[in-house]
Amino acid sequence: MQRRQFLQHGTQAALASTLLPLAAAAAPTAPALAPADSKPAVAAAPFALSELSIADLQAQLSSGKATSRSLCQQYLARIAAIDKAGPGLNAVIELNPDALSIADGLDKERKAGKLRGPLHGIPVLIKDNIDTGDKMQTTAGALALAGHHAAHDSFVAKQLRAAGAIIMGKTNLSEWANFRSTHSASGWSSRGGQTHNPYVIDRTPSGSSAGSGSAASASLCAVAVGTETNGSIVSPSSVNGLVGLKPTVGLVSRTGIIPISATQDTAGPMARCVRDAALLLGALAGPDPADAVTVSASNPAKAADYTRLLRPDALKGQKLGVEKGHLTSQTAGGELLRQAVAVLKAQGATMVEVDVRTATQPIGEAEFDVLLYEFKDGVNKYLANTKAPVKTLADVIAFNKANAAKAMPFFQQETLELAEKTDGLTAEKYTTALRKVVDISRQALDAALKTDGGLAGIVAITTGPAACIDLVNGEYNTGPGYSGAAAMAGYPHLTLPMGYVHGLPIGLSIVGGPYKEAEILGLGYAYEQATKHRKAPEFKAVIG
Repeated sequence: MQRRQFLQHGTQAALASTLLPLAAAAAPTAPALAPADSKPAVAAAPFALSELSIADLQAQLSSGKATSRSLCQQYLARIAAIDKAGPGLNAVIELNPDALSIADGLDKERKAGKLRGPLHGIPVLIKDNIDTGDKMQTTAGALALAGHHAAHDSFVAKQLRAAGAIIMGKTNLSEWANFRSTHSASGWSSRGGQTHNPYVIDRTPSGSSAGSGSAASASLCAVAVGTETNGSIVSPSSVNGLVGLKPTVGLVSRTGIIPISATQDTAGPMARCVRDAALLLGALAGPDPADAVTVSASNPAKAADYTRLLRPDALKGQKLGVEKGHLTSQTAGGELLRQAVAVLKAQGATMVEVDVRTATQPIGEAEFDVLLYEFKDGVNKYLANTKAPVKTLADVIAFNKANAAKAMPFFQQETLELAEKTDGLTAEKYTTALRKVVDISRQALDAALKTDGGLAGIVAITTGPAACIDLVNGEYNTGPGYSGAAAMAGYPHLTLPMGYVHGLPIGLSIVGGPYKEAEILGLGYAYEQATKHRKAPEFKAVIG
């Protein structure tokens, strides 16, 4: 979960003090858009697979230029060179000791003429809150869960393996998916330490899918999987210059993923281009009997081809909304959004202003209440069915207190403690808050999407440029963001590169109606092809 988004959406006054401590007082003034000199890049040798797409890698595999084993070996060498050494991104928390043997098996299948699909033999990384029934741990970055090996694959891991992907390792994250403390720093966990942004190393990779964002951007893998409750796919994708998609809640199963919220959680793809995100989504999505929402009658998207609408002219004749407050924002992100709107118009789209942010303000602190209740309920159920060394949220809190020097060296666990005080999902406070969150967020988005006869999507600034990492004070606000409404409503949210501020990426958000993933991916693809904003990171030491 990306704590910063609660403030930026204006939906939770109480969360301003509960979930997002602003370092010092006001947010820093946005920098000018003119390029600034950066200090020299930290040493990072050229990499043969840098920026290669899934199609590029498949071309190497089909021609015999590469094997799945050789791709894995190259990515593993890249991880050793710049994640654990060199710039020291610290994006990967654990490697799969069986990755090369899995690759060998997939190479044998290819040689025998058996191809499982576009991900066959492609190395991926997944977030360390996603169960894998193998030799890797699943810990949510928490020392309290160190040593925990899941008995079974999560549904997501099963889907990836069935598609032929090689789960090469797991990525670091903001501990407990950024739901531990009021002063936590995104990308820090007590088990994994601090992850860094590959564009400028002293900047945040954002949270909570920080490691997935940093790793995919730095070409430590072909693509990565993140999870989101509110902003945790789209925000790290934005600040790491990636395409990220938070799917409709229910499109991708949550079975075997350490939870925050049963009503908002979802896994999703993080990639360097729209087509790769669409291909990865196709592998992740599918009905799971263990997650009822994925098999509900309202879920029409079963085994869909999410590349089917990827056309350069997909914006022609479309009508899009643009968030009014973002369009007029006097920030670096606001200027980039105005430039993006000009591109969208030039590609044939009609733009109309909408105001979802104002419509969602009455939600106030209700979302935080929902998350507190659902977190305790979900974590207790998850832990009860594992061989983890802790069995309840209360056990986690006690462990952290007993091991405070290692588990809480920089910030505490106020959010965990607030969740522990909740009294179950039958409580009136919870049910009232849940109705308020769902009703208002969906009504706000539905009304906006019906504007002027119907919109194909709503565009906005995903989040501000990456802030400096501050383990003492936590994060600070760098500009407007847009994850809240789609997260609370459970609607799909795509982000893709919109431009740069002093070398720091900012993403363009496209939000659509439920199960409109293919449609918004098509819109994003047309914008991507028209702009080609994605640039590989250069591992600058600092800005200035």
